[in-house]
Amino acid sequence: MNALYRLTVAETRLFLRDPISVVFGVLFPALLLLGLGSIPALREPADEFGGVPFVEAWAPAALALGLGILALQQIPVAVATSRERGVLRRMSTTPVHPGAMLAAQLLVALAAAVVAGALVLLSAWLVLDVPLPRQPLAFAASFVAGFGALLAVGVLVAAVAPSLRLATGLSTLAYVVAMFAGGVFLPAFLLPDALVRLSAYVPPGVQGLLGTWSGAAADAGSGPPLLLQVGIMAALAVVVGAAAARLFRWE
Repeated sequence: MNALYRLTVAETRLFLRDPISVVFGVLFPALLLLGLGSIPALREPADEFGGVPFVEAWAPAALALGLGILALQQIPVAVATSRERGVLRRMSTTPVHPGAMLAAQLLVALAAAVVAGALVLLSAWLVLDVPLPRQPLAFAASFVAGFGALLAVGVLVAAVAPSLRLATGLSTLAYVVAMFAGGVFLPAFLLPDALVRLSAYVPPGVQGLLGTWSGAAADAGSGPPLLLQVGIMAALAVVVGAAAARLFRWE
């Protein structure tokens, strides 16, 4: 536990020293939502979004953009950088278990994600008059399961990428695929039906976040049960995370 604490403190300092991770992972979702909310037309109810304003319907997607950066880009690049600089090789000569190092990365990313989520919720509520999630517990479950699945994929990339260059390429590819397949880049009415159905189970689970945030934004009877979505993403997080821990190499 002492080793995990020290590693978490060290990783937190490294994270805070990286302006890209802090700005784009934590601050960018709220800033983007506020920027779009400054356009009057986007704050008016729209039939395409179930009768709610665009900023309300798109708020979970804005949050997902930041979650993807934290899980799919920041972690693989951070681990690959430590591997290339020989930090991980030196750590391998100590009693530190790979799981502790990965756990420290996950704790820092989770804390950053919670801050990013709080900023999106508060800025949407206080500035844009978007109501808080109407099902807060279900929203929290969707958030944790979806982000956990993203984290697992990010850790898997970090575990298998032998170089910073490859880690950067794989993490960027994973980010683009997850955001597109998850329905983040485009609203549901512009996507094929098959992709809309698939996006319900692709982390970070934007449909689940949207459905629990604003019931008026989507027809609850037309989508898959929230419990099924959360269960699939939680299972994905466990399976992929276990594979990442097994495949992890110090160098």
